[in-house]
Amino acid sequence: MKILVCIKQVPGTTAVEVDEKTGVLKRDGVESKMNPFDLYAIEQALCLEETYGGSVDVITMGPEQAKKVLHEAVYMGADRGILISDRRFAGADVVATSYTLSQGIQKSGTYDLILCGKQTTDGDTAQVGPEMAEFLKIEHVSNVLQVLEVKKDEIVVLENQETQVRKLSVPLPCLLTIEKDANTPRLPSFKRKMERIEQKMEAISLDDFSDQNQKHYGLAGSPTQVERIFPPEKNTDRQVFTGSAAELAERFTQILKQNKYI
Repeated sequence: MKILVCIKQVPGTTAVEVDEKTGVLKRDGVESKMNPFDLYAIEQALCLEETYGGSVDVITMGPEQAKKVLHEAVYMGADRGILISDRRFAGADVVATSYTLSQGIQKSGTYDLILCGKQTTDGDTAQVGPEMAEFLKIEHVSNVLQVLEVKKDEIVVLENQETQVRKLSVPLPCLLTIEKDANTPRLPSFKRKMERIEQKMEAISLDDFSDQNQKHYGLAGSPTQVERIFPPEKNTDRQVFTGSAAELAERFTQILKQNKYI
């Protein structure tokens, strides 16, 4: 069984600046980490490999520094890492990102199963996985709580919906997005790190894609255009009142009336 896990490097802090012209996060020089939700997808892939055999590849889209998360996934147990990187991909929204990833996946190989984390902590859209599946023309299920069984031509899963949990049989190949309650991710192995520390990560650029039309990637290929984005202003003004409970209640009532809240 050939499994591919899509992972992402995200900012390791909430103190990230935004480019006011493009609405894109300024990632250069910012501490980064593996998207936490992707750890559950990696763990699910490794568990399936241990049960059913096969291989696990990981793929990410980003600058050269994104290789760090590929190495982390390999130290956890993945076999192969693939980086999709090109300056022409910069500024992509969810549609352009999904299309770029789908092109990279088609270039990197043929897979029985593609796994993604439920969402990313920097975007929180939870749209990239399903949109990738649409571009790849394969079935997909979001919010998977558990993989129950893998058969010859299908996989049986539990899908977490808002009001119920559904049991579904999905034909292979397919794409699943994994919930954070699905498992407990393992830590990277120090022994495996020492064995794989020199392993090279493969690189794919726009020049390797079957579709090399630059208008389909990056800002040019993004139908979502940010009108304005800015960090929230911090207001530290405050007033301190002292007195009995009755006095404070009366004072608070007066303030609400003065501001026409009541």
